[in-house]
Amino acid sequence: MATTAIDGRPALDVSHKRVILASSLGTVFEWYDFYLYGSLAVIIGHQFFSGLNEASQLVFALLAFAAGFAVRPFGALVFGRVGDLVGRKYTFLITIVIMGLSTFFVGLLPSYGSIGVAAPVILILLRMLQGLALGGEYGGAATYVAEHAPPGKRGLYTSFIQITATFGLFLSLLVILGCKWLLGDKFDDWGWRVPFLLSSLLLIVSVYIRLQLAESPVFQQMKNEGKTSKAPLTESFARWGNLKLVLLALFGATAGQAVVWYCGQFYAMYFLGSTLRIDATTTQLLIAAALLIGTPFFVVFGWLSDKIGRKPVVLAGCLLAALTYFPIFQGLTHFGNPAIEAASASAPITVVADPADCHLQINLTGTSVFTSSCDIAKSTLAKRGVPYTNEAAPAGSVARVTVGGASVDSFDGSALPKAEFAAQSKAFGASLGGVLDQAGYPAKAAPANSNYPMLILLLFLLVLYVTMVYGPIAAWLVEMFPTRIRYTSMSLPYHIGNGWFGGFLPSVSFGIVALTGNIYSGLWYPVVIAMMTFVIGLFFVRETKDVDITA
Repeated sequence: MATTAIDGRPALDVSHKRVILASSLGTVFEWYDFYLYGSLAVIIGHQFFSGLNEASQLVFALLAFAAGFAVRPFGALVFGRVGDLVGRKYTFLITIVIMGLSTFFVGLLPSYGSIGVAAPVILILLRMLQGLALGGEYGGAATYVAEHAPPGKRGLYTSFIQITATFGLFLSLLVILGCKWLLGDKFDDWGWRVPFLLSSLLLIVSVYIRLQLAESPVFQQMKNEGKTSKAPLTESFARWGNLKLVLLALFGATAGQAVVWYCGQFYAMYFLGSTLRIDATTTQLLIAAALLIGTPFFVVFGWLSDKIGRKPVVLAGCLLAALTYFPIFQGLTHFGNPAIEAASASAPITVVADPADCHLQINLTGTSVFTSSCDIAKSTLAKRGVPYTNEAAPAGSVARVTVGGASVDSFDGSALPKAEFAAQSKAFGASLGGVLDQAGYPAKAAPANSNYPMLILLLFLLVLYVTMVYGPIAAWLVEMFPTRIRYTSMSLPYHIGNGWFGGFLPSVSFGIVALTGNIYSGLWYPVVIAMMTFVIGLFFVRETKDVDITA
């Protein structure tokens, strides 16, 4: 591969551009594999968590989704070490094979109805393998591209790696929509498996692409000179000078970036579908439209960060998100399903119950049944996706739900036989449902009442914040750390931020909503984290756009 020297550093000629394009395409396919699950979380909840009540299925589907994120930092440690010891190219090959095979086997996995509790257990294990692979992917891709880029263009060229995550999500949505269109009603039954099985074709393409890559010239030169690290983990995390940089990268950069990313794409998608009751296909089309319009801004903000710095662009995205999330999501309700807004204003809902009777309805094995009167009332409301407030009642009293001037008593099912409990639950659901219908709470969003252009505009704003925080982040992280331990050092804070702070956002936020009954209360999680990153980044993290990364 030809290189040209610029101040002693490798420049990006046509051959390098082809290599970087190949690297980016391989990363798109890896993100496609990872995000298929998130795009199909509702269906997967029905398939693999059917032993739970309906209110808990989505929560557990999201928790299984988050399991992949939980192990990403461990993947960063394992593969980051390999990348700093052996090289970037070979680590790419390992991660793509693990990711592709794990995704393919999700498509083959029998449902809960076929093999019982083994189904969600195996599903979570496959998600963890995906997370381990992804934990080794990003740091390598970002490092590889940055180490090829000439000075003054690292933000621009690494921004193409940033696009890959959104392109992967976009591709997964397009494949899902195509399968739904071809298979119709069969999609929810078995057709959802097809996008997972198609990943085998993408795996072949991705492996071929990765085999064409040459090693990073910066790393290869260091290896030839015998200057590579012998103990990347020790140098990265056991020495305070570098560990301090890792902590600042986590709390002052990646944590806020992560919550803005996941709130602007995944949480918005779940909010439209599960809370606003907009049908799945329309939701996916709206998200896809916003992504299509917003994706070029990854490159715009990556380029801008080369001009004015990484820090002002990323921190501005965090600040704007924190200040505007509440009005934007309220706008999504207003333009997506105004009937919820109108009904909650004219006939607010209150659950009046003994607080000791109300539980967080999460049960991994599906063996527990939540039969208190408060749990029954909240579970029924959660299925309808309606907002409510809580009011304490005297100890031992039976919960009741007030809807405007109407009131419906729940019942205590703890001592009832299974058949009688089911019958009373059905009767209570029908009674409460009738009151909700009469008060104007919709079971589904009416398409005629949705303002789709405004929804796309608001979703585009969310995606724009994503591009602000994500476009420059790879260059910023690469520039914080020395070459000999760069892969390891940058991978861990990135994947703790995105795997833990970001990956758990949907389940944490929906848990907050279920606990409070306020459909917007889950936004406090990304708002607080984004503001934390803004403050720490502003005062403690340095600007890096002009540093020499060959050291």
